[in-house]
Parts: sequence; structure tokens; C-alpha cells
Amino acid sequence: MPELPEVEAYRRLAESALDRPILAVDAPDPWYLKGGADARTVTAALKGRRFTAARRIGKLLLLDTDTDTDTDTDLDTDTDGAGPTLGLRFGMTGRLIVDGIPGVDALLYSSNADRPEWDRFGVRLAGGRLTIRDPRRLGGVELDPDETLLGPDAWSAGVADLRAALGGSAAPLKARLLDQARIAGIGNLIADEVLWRSGLDPARPVV
Repeated sequence: MPELPEVEAYRRLAESALDRPILAVDAPDPWYLKGGADARTVTAALKGRRFTAARRIGKLLLLDTDTDTDTDTDLDTDTDGAGPTLGLRFGMTGRLIVDGIPGVDALLYSSNADRPEWDRFGVRLAGGRLTIRDPRRLGGVELDPDETLLGPDAWSAGVADLRAALGGSAAPLKARLLDQARIAGIGNLIADEVLWRSGLDPARPVV
């Protein structure tokens, strides 16, 4: 299933989609659009722009866009003039594919078949395409997701961040590690591996 390492691989792959004009948006699955977005609003927000940066916080992939004066709308909320940010979540079975190249070759707990009916969201770019393929529809796409809802990224979190994430709670240790608002990016597989290697009981209270 996609966890932090897989989404980091997707982020690196998404860099190949930067600085290419967005020609169209394909959103055939309304369920996959979150935060009140629909195909029309996402298309209006993205068409004519370019992705300028591929970022990641935990398991959330963020694609920033530039300002396009021809399609500039009130969806642009950044005071620095940047366009909207596209947030991509992959759930358990989502994979990112850019120009026919998958970010990871295979997921352990998902079908990795190339079936077009599993393409939940796509962006047609000059010279190619960015697609999310998700058999179980557990991921989602959102415009301008609230990044403040996530804790520090587990990839770069230090001892102080971990102490703050775990402190002040009698919750089970594993549950606290999985709380994305405390520390972002640790999923079930990573939590199990970390606790096993540390010799710690997942059910023990944090404090």
C-alpha cells in the first residue's frame, strides 16, 4: 500500500510533469474529487496553467501551479500570485503514472493490472499525461488542501518532533504514530516495522 516511501517516489516522478502546459482535466469519478470540488471547478482551476513544484507532506502529494492570466479566477487564494495547489492522496491502492511510467512498479496489497477503468483522475499535459490509477477508490483529489491539518513530515522529523507527537497522551503507541495530525507519513506497515525493531508493544500507552 502507498506509504511515505511510495509517495516520495510519486513526488519525484511528478517532477517530470512540471513546466508543461495543462491542456485538459479528466475526472470521470465524482467520488474521487474531495473538498466540494467537481470536474468543472477542477478543470477551471488547472487548465492553461503549469505545475511548478511537486511537494510532499507525509502521504499527501502537492502539485503547485503558476498564475495564468487567461484563466485566472477567484480560486487563486495565495497572496504571492501563485495558482491553486492540487492535492493527491493515494489511499491503499492508488498509483501515480506519468507519461505511461508508474511511480512504483507494484503494490503488495493491490492489483497492479493496467486497466483504464481504474483511472480515477487525469491531467492531460503537453506531450503526455499524469494519472491516478486506483482499483479500490480509496484515494482522492482536492484543490488547495489544508496543509495545517498535518503534523511534521516523518521523513525529516527530528527527536523533538517525535517527542512532541507522542507526548501528553495515554493513547496506544501505534495509534499515536498513525495520527497524521501528530506526525505525517507513518502508515500501518511502517508503524509495525518501527515498533517491532524497537521491541515496543503497539498497545502500550504512550506515557
